[in-house]
Amino acid sequence: MQTKTSIDTNEAVLVCNHTAVRAAEEESHVIRFDDTFGGSFPYEPHFATVSGFRMHYADEGPRDGQVVLCLHGEPTWGYLFRHLIAALRGTYRVIVPDHMGFGKSETPQERSYWLQDHVDNLERFVLALDLRDITLVMHDFGGPVGMGLATRLPDRIRRVIAANGPTPFGQPDLVDRVTANAAASPWFRWIAKAQADGSLETVLGQLGFNTLSTLKLNGFENNALITDTWLSAYGSRFATPADCLGAIGWAKGFATGAHRFETPDAATDRTIRARPALAIWGEADRTLGAGHFLPLFSEIFPNAPIHRLAGVGHYCFEDAPGDVATLVAGFIGRT
Repeated sequence: MQTKTSIDTNEAVLVCNHTAVRAAEEESHVIRFDDTFGGSFPYEPHFATVSGFRMHYADEGPRDGQVVLCLHGEPTWGYLFRHLIAALRGTYRVIVPDHMGFGKSETPQERSYWLQDHVDNLERFVLALDLRDITLVMHDFGGPVGMGLATRLPDRIRRVIAANGPTPFGQPDLVDRVTANAAASPWFRWIAKAQADGSLETVLGQLGFNTLSTLKLNGFENNALITDTWLSAYGSRFATPADCLGAIGWAKGFATGAHRFETPDAATDRTIRARPALAIWGEADRTLGAGHFLPLFSEIFPNAPIHRLAGVGHYCFEDAPGDVATLVAGFIGRT
């Protein structure tokens, strides 16, 4: 049955003033809101409080353009899409939110960080900004979050693009494929072991020191990118254990079964299956195996194109940003 939420669509999006945000940053050690990381993320920061915390997002391109909504995963943030934003913002309105506990968004200490919480937050965000004709671009756990949004607001979705991002949508073999992938993935095997021996929260609570090893474990191949600036962009967000609740919650939710995938009703299922869709998959992904997750995509979108990128890892937007941007822009233009 389709999950419903009670959300006031008249809730306003509040742009926090710089003084208040800076004071909060000093309190929580979050990335400075105006940090461009050497000019590599030169996008004006915006903040919405519609979900009860400061949710950062980039909002680039013409306001009357089609919306491209980019959803990141673990342990990244909107910085992952910096090249895609640059490639698309001349034509499209590109919106890139940071999930609660990631990037320049706030990390509330009293909240839970399960999949359904992130879907709730994104739904409120989309309704508050009144986003329509959305092209979803989903990476990693941005896939389940984006498909959750599609389940709740199907009429606002125009296209679906999965880029090394799963597309759970009530498929009959979903649990079996997720389970099989978890048994083969070094990342998911580590999560299970760390939860069992009690080290998961301790290790991920030090993510500021082991971000690179986490990225490498998941499948990051482009070592030429590794500079102090790049490491700071990903690692400085996790300065203290209190800043790591988002990353901890996503991993712990899998280990404990706390995440809940959305299941569409029949009408929603028909609506989304009729949308144009594209899959892009780095074949060197060691966390989300193409053999496990591309069949889930094809079950929903049997006629959709699939582009496999040889030698490209889990973080395809880092390993092959030009190829991915070309595929995304071409697909939107054709459809």
